[in-house]
Amino acid sequence: MKTAIPCYYHLEVEISPERIDQVRRILAAHLRHWGLGILAERVCHCAGVLLGAIEEHGTDKNAVVEMWWNGQHLITAVSDNEPDLPRPHLGPGGCLAQIAALSDGWGNYPGTNGKIIWFSHRARCPERAPLAPPPPAPTLRAARQLPREAPVSALAAPAEEEEPVTIGSAPGAAQRSGGSWPKMVERTTASSPGSRTPSAM
Repeated sequence: MKTAIPCYYHLEVEISPERIDQVRRILAAHLRHWGLGILAERVCHCAGVLLGAIEEHGTDKNAVVEMWWNGQHLITAVSDNEPDLPRPHLGPGGCLAQIAALSDGWGNYPGTNGKIIWFSHRARCPERAPLAPPPPAPTLRAARQLPREAPVSALAAPAEEEEPVTIGSAPGAAQRSGGSWPKMVERTTASSPGSRTPSAM
């Protein structure tokens, strides 16, 4: 079984309208870093409405935001120096009703100089998906370009006729056969001593 490493984050902030959006982005970045990005929208909304209530009605604009994660539960707490939450935020449409709708549990208790409001979400230890292997690089055969297509006219052109060559004869033998070679044989036969013709036999 995979064991989670406990995580903790602490942020002190002096609240202003633009700081509330900055705090929401900071909390979302930490949740993604912990592998809990799926909870970022709900956690940031709940923390944002609490900070907005402090900015709107609090005389002291200093607040502290904390997050704990133990591998099973994520607990977020917002503390300030005001002892009570303004009455408009206690009704059905107030920040506490929104927190109750978006969290698995919530509560409040007195702090050192004010109050602390917390809310929790169930979250299991994130499972890291295995990395997919990169696609193989194209081989030389796959990257080689296709040969160019030959035009139809070149394919249809007739091949040049070659001169037939008699096996065992050298080039130009046909010319020598009608020239001096047969005559030389006749002269040699006629002048050889002791030769007999077929008629004499």
